[in-house]
Amino acid sequence: MCRRGWVARLGAGGLTAGCRPWTPTRCEPLVIFVCATAGQGDPPDNMKNFWRFIFRKNLPPTSLCQMDFAVLGLGDSSYAKFNFVAKKLHRRLLQLGGSALLPACLGDDQHELGPDAAIDPWLHDLWEKVLGLYPVPPDLGVIPPGVPLPSKFTLRFLPEAPKMCSEEQHVAGADPPGPPSEQQPFLAPMVTNQRVTSPSHFQDVRLIEFDITGSGLSFAAGDVVLIRPQNQASHVQQFCRVLGLDPDQFFTLLPREPGVPCPTQLPQPCSVRHLVSHYLDVASVPRRSFFELLACLSPHELEREKLLQFSAPQGQEELYSYCNRPRRTVLEVLCDFPHTAGAVPADYLLDLIPPIRPRAFSIASSLLAHPSRLQILVAVVHYRTRLKEPRRGLCSSWLASLDPGRGPVQVPLWVRPGSLTFPETPDTPVIMVGPGTGVAPFRAAVQERVARGQTGNFLFFGCRWRDQDFYWESEWLELERKGRLTLFTAFSREQERKVYVQHRLRELGPLVWDLLDRRGAYFYLAGNAKGMPADVSEALTSVFREEGGLSGPDAANYLARLQRTMRFQSETWA
Repeated sequence: MCRRGWVARLGAGGLTAGCRPWTPTRCEPLVIFVCATAGQGDPPDNMKNFWRFIFRKNLPPTSLCQMDFAVLGLGDSSYAKFNFVAKKLHRRLLQLGGSALLPACLGDDQHELGPDAAIDPWLHDLWEKVLGLYPVPPDLGVIPPGVPLPSKFTLRFLPEAPKMCSEEQHVAGADPPGPPSEQQPFLAPMVTNQRVTSPSHFQDVRLIEFDITGSGLSFAAGDVVLIRPQNQASHVQQFCRVLGLDPDQFFTLLPREPGVPCPTQLPQPCSVRHLVSHYLDVASVPRRSFFELLACLSPHELEREKLLQFSAPQGQEELYSYCNRPRRTVLEVLCDFPHTAGAVPADYLLDLIPPIRPRAFSIASSLLAHPSRLQILVAVVHYRTRLKEPRRGLCSSWLASLDPGRGPVQVPLWVRPGSLTFPETPDTPVIMVGPGTGVAPFRAAVQERVARGQTGNFLFFGCRWRDQDFYWESEWLELERKGRLTLFTAFSREQERKVYVQHRLRELGPLVWDLLDRRGAYFYLAGNAKGMPADVSEALTSVFREEGGLSGPDAANYLARLQRTMRFQSETWA
């Protein structure tokens, strides 16, 4: 069968599936690059070696003169550096002599139809170009629509449960050769799980502390901890019932092709219960590729017809209305298509349902202040749509449900560097703007800087009400009393006109300008990416104009220079 069918069909709904990091050991005649953007316009972790290679200054401008290429970027336009990596890679490949088949495609998660809104027409044009240059050999046929590709793995069910519990052995594991990682997380005992918003406040926010004694974990202010959550037990039972699976049955996982590794998160043998609770993201909102594969597997004519409609380009608005707008989950979709769900072969579970992704949280404590402890601030996601059941964040709801007061609780976690780095010089001031839970990384920074005797700590904190969601109020006021911190607050609901952190920045324009322009301060911003970052940037450029006497273009250039020299850093999330 023609491999083109494999790539094209994956491309329709999830083009990153099946891709691999490209190693430039030889010049390929045709390369399709699929890349995301992380942090402050950084390449993803699995792209960093290639990124360093492709930007080597000694590469001649004819390095890729025999290569055709196309670049597909996966981004989110709520971030300032939207698809920065894809744009920069496209330019660099042209500089090295590569021939672009098409302009770079900039997929946008913020579009109501998701990245597919840009990807669909781009893919159509791409295949026209590719097939014109590289026609399918006459002895190969294209896989027809509606025929599923072979599953990546087969599940070989065991007649009885193994005598040794492989799952407990897998969780405990041997002593890892290095620091904890995604492949070998540390099972951290939860010490406390405390609600820090008042009972009357609309949002449940938790301060959670873990004991990391003996873990080998080390972190600095600005780093993040990654946590892999689990599905609710009731969802696991419901999923098994709808698909006709026995949760207590064990299986071994076998790849169909040599060289394909099994997921490290799954023990061998593994129970169906463990697979669903720890690996399959049944609480996620399914992508278009889910409906495409489900249609291929459906034996029910009416259900298959509807699934095909959802997976077709012309059905995307209806799919958005059915699935994306109300945030309908994989499990709920399967319940809506019971004849299809009951016929899904177990071998296809790992192709159909994505794995649970780890969630990243800013570390809210410093080892200098809390040795052998790691703290995070978690806003529990809970909201309603037109669906009967409220929507809940998988990780935040799971963490909130854990109660170390009722018995030992362990959470798999590991640490990675964040996108915020703080100056080590003792007299360099830092301006930190952290409304809401965005203040978490700045608590770690303040604790670390105070422990090291670093001065010039300026914190702008915003929330709704002083008496309901003023996180760490007593701690900030005590540091202010000791002269270790200068605190500015904005309580948005305590007066008729709403006041936010950007208003405080404008009000304190002379101080902000003096710190940045005369004293070489660093400026940090963390929090929700929806509108706040743009409002803060606008407030800063206003300060530059009014206090620095700069023109509009000069003020924008001044801000850009701060960003370029890493004196303006942000960590925001959608």
